[in-house]
Amino acid sequence: LGSTEVGQTGFRFVRIDLLQPGVELCLKEINAVTLLRDIPYRGSFMCNDELLNQIWKTGAYTVHLNMQNYLWDGIKRDRLVWVGDMFPEVMTVNSVFGYNEIVPKSLDLARDSTPLPGWMNGISSYSLWWILIHKEWFLYQGDIAYLQEQKPYLMELVKILLSKVDHEGREFLDGQRFLDWPSEGNVESIDAGLQALLLMALDAGNTLLNLLGEHSLAQICKLKCQQMRQYPLYNLNDNLNKQAASLMGLAGLIKPDEVNIIISNNGTKGFSTFYGYYMLQAQANNYSGALDMIRSYWGGMLQMGATTFWEDFDVEWMENAGRIDEITPQGKKDIHADFGRFCYTGLRHSLCHGWASGPTAWLTEHVLGVKVLEPGCRVLKIEPHLENLEWVKGRFPTPLGDVDIYHRKEGDRVITKIQAPKGVKVIKSDS
Repeated sequence: LGSTEVGQTGFRFVRIDLLQPGVELCLKEINAVTLLRDIPYRGSFMCNDELLNQIWKTGAYTVHLNMQNYLWDGIKRDRLVWVGDMFPEVMTVNSVFGYNEIVPKSLDLARDSTPLPGWMNGISSYSLWWILIHKEWFLYQGDIAYLQEQKPYLMELVKILLSKVDHEGREFLDGQRFLDWPSEGNVESIDAGLQALLLMALDAGNTLLNLLGEHSLAQICKLKCQQMRQYPLYNLNDNLNKQAASLMGLAGLIKPDEVNIIISNNGTKGFSTFYGYYMLQAQANNYSGALDMIRSYWGGMLQMGATTFWEDFDVEWMENAGRIDEITPQGKKDIHADFGRFCYTGLRHSLCHGWASGPTAWLTEHVLGVKVLEPGCRVLKIEPHLENLEWVKGRFPTPLGDVDIYHRKEGDRVITKIQAPKGVKVIKSDS
């Protein structure tokens, strides 16, 4: 009959155990409170495949729940700003909510709590993601005043990154060398992935510094990128996982066909919820294969009862496993408690993790077909890839208003209708 408050956490079920035998507990009531930002879903996606529709919405809802006082990685356990996690989350925010103050607030927290030469979250790759996020945030939102606020920190960070490339063009980042948890222990993949990621970060630094008028430092970034592209890369063998291959493909270090072979090998085996986004992005022109992977991997979580996407998932966990929205039947595996690795073994595994929302942004960009060409979405290219879909429609948020898009197949052509606000120039692909 007292009043005991338990701190913030996310849960699906709560069980109360009495620690002493032979006692009785009288409960008057137990209350749970949902904390959720009251914001509209400006973006939307719908097609004739209901599974894809549900996946898009689930990714959007996963990020929505993590938009708390900052953009958290997960609502259950850490509830922190992890900058690497933020990249797919921010791309989902761009596709669903448009501008939201939580993104710059979280980016600034990471900056202000990481005096240089330290690495954000203690992980060298996460400082690289901070630069890459700023490039995409500016492209979508076009806020040059906010970008200018980053100039002093960005310049010093770029200088540190330039010093982490040797005379042959090979990176030697210190601190924790991390891609994602499933890559742990695969040194060759981590080395290859960080080579590609640092190259992309310096390329983004070149773009941002030119926008900020720092052309000399931008030119040094450009030359260093050219040098890094000349470094003899690692053999494409069984040790190079899909995470590293995706980054190398996005950095232009291996050919798209080679990327497709590695990523499509054994279907979605070896996928991760974090780097799954980059695996989808790296599959140039393999849109049909990417859609099948979305259905299999993220659809697999839905099949197991997910209402938000998870910190990690392996399709092999599904074999003889019970759903998470039911008491595990006798003789079946508990897909929550019996699996998970590293920092998320057993019930520590987060079942609402923002870095798993990648298909939401990917479907908007590649199936609805929205590609931002100029900062602030002043110029959009609409290039849909319906593959085996009959139609797709949706809405895309821009700083100038929302764009309504509808595509449908007629024979071997795709007919497109677009309604855009004033100030947004739309370029339609020839289809």
